[in-house]
Amino acid sequence: MKSMGVDVDSVREYVRRHRLRHEQELADWIAVPSVSATGEGMEQATPYARELLERSGLSSRVVETGGWPLVVGHVAGPADTPHVVIYGHYDVQPAGPLEEWHSPPFKAIVREGRMYGRGTGDNKGQHLAQLLALRALRDIHGGPPCSVTVVLDGEEEIGSPHLTGTLAAIREDLAADLAVWSDGPVHDSYEPTVALGVRGVVAFEITVRGANSALHSGNWGNVAPNPAWELIWLLSTMRGPDGQVTVDGYDAGVTPLTDAELDAVRALPIDPAAMLAEAGLDRMDTGRGQDVNERLAMPTFSINSLTCMDNDEHRTVIPSVAVARCDMRLACGQRVETVIDAVRAHVGKHLPHAELRFGATMEASRTLPDAPYADLVLRGVTEAHGKQALAVPAMGGSLPIAALTDGLALPCYGIALANVDERNHAPNENLELHRFHQGIVTAASVLSSIGRR
Repeated sequence: MKSMGVDVDSVREYVRRHRLRHEQELADWIAVPSVSATGEGMEQATPYARELLERSGLSSRVVETGGWPLVVGHVAGPADTPHVVIYGHYDVQPAGPLEEWHSPPFKAIVREGRMYGRGTGDNKGQHLAQLLALRALRDIHGGPPCSVTVVLDGEEEIGSPHLTGTLAAIREDLAADLAVWSDGPVHDSYEPTVALGVRGVVAFEITVRGANSALHSGNWGNVAPNPAWELIWLLSTMRGPDGQVTVDGYDAGVTPLTDAELDAVRALPIDPAAMLAEAGLDRMDTGRGQDVNERLAMPTFSINSLTCMDNDEHRTVIPSVAVARCDMRLACGQRVETVIDAVRAHVGKHLPHAELRFGATMEASRTLPDAPYADLVLRGVTEAHGKQALAVPAMGGSLPIAALTDGLALPCYGIALANVDERNHAPNENLELHRFHQGIVTAASVLSSIGRR
């Protein structure tokens, strides 16, 4: 039988009654470290994630990947209703500098309406909101208004190297109609947001070596090559002062935004001055006149850090090594392999003795505004918030969503639930608790909208 949808107000009341229990569940989940980069806590986190799926009414299993596993759960909805895949990830970033945390990273603390801890916003709080929505629908209505498969990734923070292949291996279980995910912050205007795409990423490290140890800058100046200068010269050939990336071929295949996507971008509210001021900035990066929202859909080249590996000691030396850690964000149409080849060729041409090592990569993903179910997802978010949701063609950050859009040919929709200042990947990561609770309502409303299509 066809689903008739659910009463979102009843979900809202359910969330109100179970507010403290839900917050405790989030705090308990934060207390389970799950750092994929180091392995800290991962062996305990995988069965814990499975238990969360079981608690929320899904039959679950652990799927081996060759790396950290996927945790997959399923619950059937009424016959002849759509099948939705919900993607999230249970791994988190390393804590980072402990002295910069105001409280222990893996002990959730609530201050002024926010829960602090590693994974609160990225991504435990957001996928837990999705699971609690399924639990609410089970407790109130006996089950969801459509069939749902939840996929929790254990390797997102290291680039999800095994996700595409593993999803292909279980493709029959994922014969769905669409996918949704909740990750990242809402739009900078703090309005409810649906993201239709994500940028890809290629991370890399350039190392330039000189002598076998640091050398006295007086005794060796003008004689020994300086790796720091060589690295700076190399970087200056990769991006000009006008912001133009000058790596030949890196942007091959970039697909311009469609008219509908441009209309959506230009309709997004933005106050550039306020946005910059909140980040302590008095200027925008160099560029060619695009507004903020258009820039966030374009390719980038960022230097993440520069170091001479000198332990922050200033000595009058010619360093023996210089290292730049960088990333390129990929717009739709760019391919990871093409970008890697372009960077490798550029470095080889301009500084052949530089060492180049590539890290995490993700392909860009794109779902067009007129794709199937786009209007239903937007309607569900709009109804949950009582105001029109924004459609963002491309989220600035990167997620392995191409494994769903390209690998499984599913239209994919991002329902961001976290606050703009969630500080994901940084010390003092946090999630506004009212957004966590509203996220449960929003997730249920989206499923309801899809189920009554």
